[in-house]
Amino acid sequence: MDFDAVLLLSFGGPEAPDQVMPFLENVTRGRGIPAERLADVAEHYLHFGGVSPINGINRALIEQLRVQLPDLPVYFGNRNWAPYVEDTVTAMRDNGIRRAAVFTTSAWGGYSSCTQYVEDIARARAAAGDGAPELVKLRQYFDHPLLVEMFADAIAAAAATLPAELRDEARLIFTAHSVPPSLRQISRRQR
Repeated sequence: MDFDAVLLLSFGGPEAPDQVMPFLENVTRGRGIPAERLADVAEHYLHFGGVSPINGINRALIEQLRVQLPDLPVYFGNRNWAPYVEDTVTAMRDNGIRRAAVFTTSAWGGYSSCTQYVEDIARARAAAGDGAPELVKLRQYFDHPLLVEMFADAIAAAAATLPAELRDEARLIFTAHSVPPSLRQISRRQR
């Protein structure tokens, strides 16, 4: 496909203690989450200095993409925190970008990790207005052979660190954010 840029689209996260509550308010906007619950979640972020690692991880990934794709500009936009995707797509328009591949940082399917990014793309293009670049979201990659291989290699390396007598008893458990039951049902229907 013919692209003249890459957009890394992610969730976003606070980068200082004073950003935690505004970030959480963005994430939960329109959902009626009680202030007490937001304060509880804020404590989790503040326990780690009020900084989510996600933006730093994304900036490191962008630097790697720039090395691998030296002829394409790489842009960064978030759903819930700066740099906001609406501002990024407007800058892309102003820079003359016409068609960009959009890499979302969630490998998995589901509303928040797939469908909502499609909505984010539409909202950002609408915000940029006339001349907004075409944004082509790349496929989910949860089953891409390279991702599977990376997980398998990391699991094997971790298992190798266990004492020999525990290797047969060890169990591997995968976990993620808590997903509300209603969203699990939606995700199952979207497959």
